[in-house]
Amino acid sequence: MDECAHVVCPTCHSVNRVDATRFDQSPTCGKCRAQLLPGQPVELNAASLQRQLEKSDLPLLVDFWAPWCGPCRMMAPAFEEAARALGPGVRLAKLNTEEEQDMAARMGIQSIPTMVLFKGGREVARTSGAMPSQGIVQWVRQHI
Repeated sequence: MDECAHVVCPTCHSVNRVDATRFDQSPTCGKCRAQLLPGQPVELNAASLQRQLEKSDLPLLVDFWAPWCGPCRMMAPAFEEAARALGPGVRLAKLNTEEEQDMAARMGIQSIPTMVLFKGGREVARTSGAMPSQGIVQWVRQHI
């Protein structure tokens, strides 16, 4: 049986159908040829977050952060490390709440850093505060 997943390109936001057994083979976008699963967090804005939630089959972990936030900056390397550990089956992304205040308000973000885990386009878990990479990985695996 064919195990395909819809994956939204982090560059051009096209929806790609990818054989899930080939996730570890660095699949590329059929439209722009960018790497679909780069193994690092991708930057999202309100529109690209909405696209990921509506069209992608991958679980999505979003770090809601701001450049002026010390704990957010401290957690950034741990979040990148967690992306390598959880990929390619989980997409990690960052959304700058300073630039996307409306989306942060819509998502009910009251403190940062806040990580929200989505599966099937729906929120399944949320946590606030900086975490080490192992904590992020454990938390995500516990909820998916």
